[in-house]
Amino acid sequence: MNFLVAVDGSNESLAALERAIEMADPVGASVTVVHAVNPDVYELGGMEPITTLADADERLLVESLESAEERGEDILSEAASVAEEQGFDVDVELLYGQPAQQIVEYADEHGVDAVYLGHRGMSDRLEGLLGSVAKSVLGQAEVPVTVVP
Repeated sequence: MNFLVAVDGSNESLAALERAIEMADPVGASVTVVHAVNPDVYELGGMEPITTLADADERLLVESLESAEERGEDILSEAASVAEEQGFDVDVELLYGQPAQQIVEYADEHGVDAVYLGHRGMSDRLEGLLGSVAKSVLGQAEVPVTVVP
């Protein structure tokens, strides 16, 4: 058996990793931890809404691929350390693209038996704007998905 855990650096995703390890250890399952590199866009602030391309150019910062990769490697390293503290070895993999899509594709291509991921519990408004990786994976995955709050 192979369990897949998607991490994003949040406490909830690390809780999902801990849960996966709890389930994997007694049955001898392996655990693969993934993080999807998908550069973020950051708003630098300001009180007025962005209405023109010039406003967007001044106030939006797109994270570079290199920075996103470095952040992803740090997240995976932290997850591996959490697993190691529990006496469990995990494989880690950096994926590229939209997180929900990459998680589902990885699970399909690698014969994963179950997916574990955290859910941050964003407000309905924020979740509507940003979407929910957990909801998307639940709707697309062909294997059991455990969402850890």
